[in-house]
Amino acid sequence: MSEGETTPEDRGEAPPTRKIIHVDMDAFFASVEQRDNPELRGKPVAVGGASGRGVVAAASYEARKFGVKSAMPSVTAKRLCPDLIFVKSRFDAYREASDQIRAIFRHHTDLVEPLSLDEAYLDVTVNKLGIASATQIAQMIRQEIRAKTRLTASAGVSYNKFLAKLASDQNKPDGMCVIRPGEGAAFVQTLPIRRFHGVGPRGEEKMARLGIATGADLAAKDAAWLAQHFGSFGDYLYGAARGIDDRPVRANRIRKSVGGERTFSVDRHEAEELRTTLDDIVEIVWERIERAQARGRTVTLKLKYNDFQLMTRARSLPRSVADKAEFAAIGHAILDELLPLPRPIRLMGLTLSNLERGASGEEDEGRSNDASDGQLALF
Repeated sequence: MSEGETTPEDRGEAPPTRKIIHVDMDAFFASVEQRDNPELRGKPVAVGGASGRGVVAAASYEARKFGVKSAMPSVTAKRLCPDLIFVKSRFDAYREASDQIRAIFRHHTDLVEPLSLDEAYLDVTVNKLGIASATQIAQMIRQEIRAKTRLTASAGVSYNKFLAKLASDQNKPDGMCVIRPGEGAAFVQTLPIRRFHGVGPRGEEKMARLGIATGADLAAKDAAWLAQHFGSFGDYLYGAARGIDDRPVRANRIRKSVGGERTFSVDRHEAEELRTTLDDIVEIVWERIERAQARGRTVTLKLKYNDFQLMTRARSLPRSVADKAEFAAIGHAILDELLPLPRPIRLMGLTLSNLERGASGEEDEGRSNDASDGQLALF
């Protein structure tokens, strides 16, 4: 903004309605594998390790019909889909396709906020081609992606990030959904509460106990009630239930950490069981670290005891963690220092932080007031 220029707010005017697009590639890793290997097309494919300790990093839509999904142990996925074909991750191929896709985004706007290699927010309120219709831009982007990468993308178009992300998931795969100004609150009220970003399985269970099953149920609760039951997360829920989200698209967002955590259905205490669990978490989190192209110096182990007391321990290096083996070794060293645990735990998590500038990756939108830590539940 030039000196002396005023904003609509300065002049007492309402700011222009934002035009936000959320683009999400369809089964990205698996789709790249099917594109590059014609023998995989139309077949159930999982990207990841097929061994007993392997984890599914991504699944094709053919595999998803059997219930196979990311972060699932490979043995479970194979049991659900006996004909499942496992292929090893090829991050160079995924990054190459992602770079092509981001170049398409930046042909239309510089306000691009990547969440991972395969999804991003775009603010096209003011765009490089001067196109007034965000819906038209989204259609053009999807067509350009198909033409240049031979991959399909789904898109959501709306006036804020929360609604655009919901919309992109509405008509997957290879679909689009538009939520226009004035339609957000009504759209949100029709959704099951699990569709709200940041509401995981345990959150869904808690809401069920409180009589909340849909967006309409949530919208019936006032801000004070939500704050009483959900703390600071209640502010997010109050706005989301009404289709309200004031977050801007941030093109230069700095990532704080990459990690994941697992909540157990049965509390765990035995040393070998905890070590095995940590290995499983390392496999999934390192996939995220690779996907985000992140490098960092600090590894943090998080434990939540069965009395809900939270404990974290961290170890930092003078340089970035070199590879998955070193990441795992540091995590195990921290855990071994804590064993035997004084009581069982109900949650374990592992995080890489002190990231180098420029690291980027997926985020858990709506999970907290500051979702940039990228902490995602594993199961």
